[in-house]
Amino acid sequence: MEGDRGVVLATERYGSAESWKYFGKDGVMERRRDGGESESRGKSIVGVFKSVFLPQGYPESVSSDYLQYQFWDTMQAFSSSLSGTLATQASLKGVGVGNQEATVAAATITWLLRDGTGMLGRILFAWRKGSKLDSEAKKWRLFADVLNDFAMFLEILAPYFPAFFTLIVCTAGIFKSIVGVAGGATRAALTVHQARRDNMADISAKDGSQETLVNLAGLLVSLVLIPLVTDNPILTLSLFFLFTTLHLFANYKAVRSVVMETFNEARLSIVLQQYLTDSRILSPAEANQREPVFFEFRKQVPIKLGVRLPDELSLALKNNNMPFLLGLRNGCVCVCLGPEASVHDEIRALCQAVWLSAFSHLHNAYFLFSFKGHWDMVHESHKLMDKIFSPFLKGVEAAGWDLKRTLLDWDEWRVGWKTKSN
Repeated sequence: MEGDRGVVLATERYGSAESWKYFGKDGVMERRRDGGESESRGKSIVGVFKSVFLPQGYPESVSSDYLQYQFWDTMQAFSSSLSGTLATQASLKGVGVGNQEATVAAATITWLLRDGTGMLGRILFAWRKGSKLDSEAKKWRLFADVLNDFAMFLEILAPYFPAFFTLIVCTAGIFKSIVGVAGGATRAALTVHQARRDNMADISAKDGSQETLVNLAGLLVSLVLIPLVTDNPILTLSLFFLFTTLHLFANYKAVRSVVMETFNEARLSIVLQQYLTDSRILSPAEANQREPVFFEFRKQVPIKLGVRLPDELSLALKNNNMPFLLGLRNGCVCVCLGPEASVHDEIRALCQAVWLSAFSHLHNAYFLFSFKGHWDMVHESHKLMDKIFSPFLKGVEAAGWDLKRTLLDWDEWRVGWKTKSN
């Protein structure tokens, strides 16, 4: 008992891993570990493993979804490593490894063409889609892995079409370059979400260690697989489809396990529509579970954020005292943002845009996009938000949503306008 040991002079703990108490009795100080021996017996194997492969301070230093995401991410990395081995073998065979008639020059040219087209693809993709990767990290993460599997499938098929080998591997190279940009950028976005102590670098470094360990395990398994699949296309394709199925399933589970507390367009739309239906605020876990992780081909009226001023400025200003303007242009709901707008203003602007988009989907779109119907609905959205936005904002904050920042896809236009004097 503590009373027998003396008075507690001090305590210390190392995260949730261990804690100690210092007792003083008869002028002698003794250190005791809570729930254990007076001195630790050295770090256990599990403890060493955690310190090598998990961020310092785990689990307090990371988001609550970290372990589940990393488990599925490890599974997908392992299966991808094995699929990559099969694709690499096919590529080497295609450029002439093992073929006495193949020339070094021809193989080198093919490799350079593949790398060159990949570099161009990387630049073009980053230019066109770079700004979308933060706001839709889950979709692009899954898209990157699907595209990566397709690129490896092309590499496996390429040796069987020698006349088109260079074209096929160059196409695969472009796809893999897109995968590199989308996968790397979304991994960074997820690391920002997981870091709870400004420890992005530590999380990223430990993630690299985990991936290296997985790739090492994949390498050892590949040493067994390669002799079996050499000159056996049926077995090669069978194993590739098996590993690809596991890879895609693990990736789906990984992105589904992520629970982001910041709003993007999809999550805010889900929470708002539920609130308009029954006044219930969804928690981050509930909304993330409903968030689509695949790109949708059939969408509601698209929303463009951060655009230029509308032509009908006087109508846009009617009944509006907010630092943003709404309008409909070319089949899109457009939002103009003033330079003084806060994060809460941005959330309200998107709420109104989501309502307008949903209204056009559920009702007569022709009426909405007519001149009169268009502005009637814009003015109606202002009245609706004046009534519900304040309780909605308090509700989402109480539900655990982070309102200090958003992941909304704003363009860079910021506009100012002069209101009529009273």
